[in-house]
Amino acid sequence: MPIIDVKNVTKQFGKGDAAARVLDGLSFSVEKGEFVSLMGASGSRKSTMLYLIGGLDRDFGGTIELCGEDISAMKEKQLSKLRLEKIGFIFQFYNLVQNLSVADNIMLPLNVRGKRCAELKDRLDEILELTGLSDKRKAMPSQLSGGQQQRVAIARAIMGEPELLLADEPTGNLDTHMTTEIMQLFSKINKEKGITVLQVTHSSECASYGSRTVFLEDGHVVERL
Repeated sequence: MPIIDVKNVTKQFGKGDAAARVLDGLSFSVEKGEFVSLMGASGSRKSTMLYLIGGLDRDFGGTIELCGEDISAMKEKQLSKLRLEKIGFIFQFYNLVQNLSVADNIMLPLNVRGKRCAELKDRLDEILELTGLSDKRKAMPSQLSGGQQQRVAIARAIMGEPELLLADEPTGNLDTHMTTEIMQLFSKINKEKGITVLQVTHSSECASYGSRTVFLEDGHVVERL
């Protein structure tokens, strides 16, 4: 069973005569353990599709199954629980809490789930080492480079051991060197932790780190490699 199964998904903005269809019968799937890149030019609606998959936008036609469950049929509370327990989100902007340390930012989603930092010390140490942040655990976001801040965001996303990572242009604000480091980290997480990764990118170089690429154009899948 695919971990992501998108079937004939449509999406439009506006209503009536002003309505504009931006996704039109889009279908593709991602198997558990894959690292898939969703690629397309600006305006191809790849980020729109990622937000639908993550349940951040629920206004669509068709079917999206996530971890074996039809998210369109879920109540908001059920969907929130699914997101919290099985999905990690990473965005172009790091979305860190500026008055929290690196360690506290990483722990934030688990604190929401009622977990305490003391109970997860070994797990936190492991994630800090994996993401190269062991010496930054007490630092504040303002003391970090852009690449380090994105590492914190990635560490936060995988701290809860999700089945799936959804990344929206995760290197969009980074230079070439930092982009390479972040993409290598995604590849390492995918291979060593077995976490499925779906990333949105316009960069063929970033897409090449994935095991497969799905190309979008004008709201359609035009090619799968």
